[in-house]
Amino acid sequence: QVQLVESGGGLVQAGGSLTLSCMISGSSFRGSIMGWYRQAPGNQRELVATITSSGSTVYADSAKGRFTISRDIAKNTVSLQMNTLKSQDTGVYQCWARRLGVDFWGQGTQVTVSS
Repeated sequence: QVQLVESGGGLVQAGGSLTLSCMISGSSFRGSIMGWYRQAPGNQRELVATITSSGSTVYADSAKGRFTISRDIAKNTVSLQMNTLKSQDTGVYQCWARRLGVDFWGQGTQVTVSS
């Protein structure tokens, strides 16, 4: 059974930093695309960043220049370094991976940025 487990969320002041991590177990996602989504209260889930197995990345405009996505293929993990956090970054952050056309999601981790 595939499981995606996030960690690293929490409460941080505006301008601060957090690093989210996601560990995937149950299967290898060596050749898969992985990423992070977030959902703020009252809003739809939105893409934050993705990374392919070759290391190509895509960022939401709101994340460019502040967030960095990375992955460790051997360890089946994906991380999101978030700097210069803003109150608008508050939300539940979910780890995502797509393997053989199937989407897998983590439960999510709460990030709260206080202004």
